[in-house]
Amino acid sequence: MTVLFVMTLAVSVAGLAGLAWALRRAHTEIERHRTALARTVERVEHIERAFQQFAPLDVVERFAAGGEAHEPAQRTVTVLFADLKGFTPMSERIEPATMVEMLNGYFRAMHAALSAHHGHLARLMGDGLLALFGALDHNPWQTPDAVRAALAMREALSHYNDEIESRGLPRLEFGVGIHVGNVVAGVMGSDRLMEFTVIGDPVNTAARVEALTRTHGVDILITEAVRAKLDGRFELREMPAVSVKGKSEPVATWAVEAYARGGRADGAATAQGEAS
Repeated sequence: MTVLFVMTLAVSVAGLAGLAWALRRAHTEIERHRTALARTVERVEHIERAFQQFAPLDVVERFAAGGEAHEPAQRTVTVLFADLKGFTPMSERIEPATMVEMLNGYFRAMHAALSAHHGHLARLMGDGLLALFGALDHNPWQTPDAVRAALAMREALSHYNDEIESRGLPRLEFGVGIHVGNVVAGVMGSDRLMEFTVIGDPVNTAARVEALTRTHGVDILITEAVRAKLDGRFELREMPAVSVKGKSEPVATWAVEAYARGGRADGAATAQGEAS
């Protein structure tokens, strides 16, 4: 009886020891998987943060959620082109590393001004940039937002020029062209390289209008389509109509001089009228 009891006890102890070993092993496996999961989550978050530098945050989040992000569709979008004037000859006189530093600082300042007015920096092209308003989401005030963004860019450039001039570098000067119209907007590209972009005549027109800033000797120009969506608080100066490549009729533009925040709200259009 005693021998049987001892044998039973020994078996029980061995069983408990085996169970304890199995539990320790399971705990170790759980911790290993938990660590691997934490590393995977951290890596995904790192990739998402990095991807946000190449695409709008809204597009990144929709891709990360696994859904269809912004299938190309026709919509009304306000397009803003900006380009530095005299940049090529300037770059020949400045060290490449210094020029890259200047450009990076300039783009940071412009991006902040655009973002503050609901604009999305869609593309950098050398020393130029393309910004979109109303492309990602419906924005009934997209056109006034774009013009206010251009004025904020003017102010930001002035401050940035003071900074780089204090370091002995030349001041920068830009031209901005703004137009509004129907485009195809969405994520486009191949299975290996995609981007959120817009396609349509309004994009080309905005680029032509930006080029006219050199002809008229101003920094911000808008088209009649843009002017029609602004209220009386925007101070505009009409420019002579000019023929441009790709257009059968001369293009009429207005120089944007200022925005009176507390001024009258009458004019060609109001924000409420644009929203209707």
